[in-house]
Amino acid sequence: MTSVTTERHLTDEGIVDVPGMLSRWVRLGDGSIAHYMTAGESGPPVILLHGGIEGSSGTAGWRFMAPFLGVNGFRVFCPDMPGFGLSDVSRPEYLKRDRKAHVDFIRMFADAICVDKFHISGNSMGCINSVNFLVSHPDRILSVGFIAGYLGDIVDPSLRVEIKDGKFTPNPGYVSPGFDGTNDSMRILMEGIIYAQSAIWPELIEMRVRAAMRHRKAREAAGLGAYQFVMGGENPNDDQVFTTKGRLDKITTPMIYMYGKQDVLIPVENGFFQEDACPNIQFFYTEECGHQGQTDQPEVFNQTFLEFFRDGKVSKKTAKAAGVSDRRAINPKLVEV
Repeated sequence: MTSVTTERHLTDEGIVDVPGMLSRWVRLGDGSIAHYMTAGESGPPVILLHGGIEGSSGTAGWRFMAPFLGVNGFRVFCPDMPGFGLSDVSRPEYLKRDRKAHVDFIRMFADAICVDKFHISGNSMGCINSVNFLVSHPDRILSVGFIAGYLGDIVDPSLRVEIKDGKFTPNPGYVSPGFDGTNDSMRILMEGIIYAQSAIWPELIEMRVRAAMRHRKAREAAGLGAYQFVMGGENPNDDQVFTTKGRLDKITTPMIYMYGKQDVLIPVENGFFQEDACPNIQFFYTEECGHQGQTDQPEVFNQTFLEFFRDGKVSKKTAKAAGVSDRRAINPKLVEV
């Protein structure tokens, strides 16, 4: 599935043309214009949130999962978050990448597309945004599928395992080069998040470079600082709003968490710590899979999320293929046993 077609191209908007995904725009409550990709015309709504390295977007993150869910009974929305993709750069306040700006964006986006309750999933930065939205707006979430990120401060940050110390990573010596505006640097950045190298298409690199440079120029023109990943700690007041300690493990919303066993960027041991802190979340550790698991193992991730969002439970067969965790007893409410 990582080679959908050999005749890929960029649309007139500079987006990789993915069969089954359509480009859309909507105006939000704050006046900004949001760009998003959509798949499927009917069924329960799903919002998918992309990761946070430069050049990320709804298309880049969900080119395999969104069309699959769309043809299997869901309305799927993949927005370009503030500071990424084709998101609005016309005013400095639209370029903000902090936690509050992103959570506010998700709320305004859902309101604009007239979706009150929805399933949500996020990869990496999208995982962080998903959990931040969940703890601040739990009444709007039907279920959550996390992919390879951090679940706030429910785990002590001092426990985080660095790339060089990961016991399962195939490249403990990986050092992100940063993005210098070239296609080569973007390719190396992507090698840190995508295990399946065949999924790093030349057209994808070009799309991401264009998006990254668009936002760099906008930030420079607005007198803003360099790119910064949305993580936490940038505002003590926001820390109180989005803290997950003593909260996430009490939430009853159905939640699963898929983690690539060969994650280079955030070694899988970080997933183990999060699993220990969240007994109400069912974890999966997928083999031959890196940081952007929905791209590395699309068949496995697609089927797992389809069953979870559709049935509220993952079948025994699919759970086994996805690497359901054996570090503790399987949750029978979330996985068939």
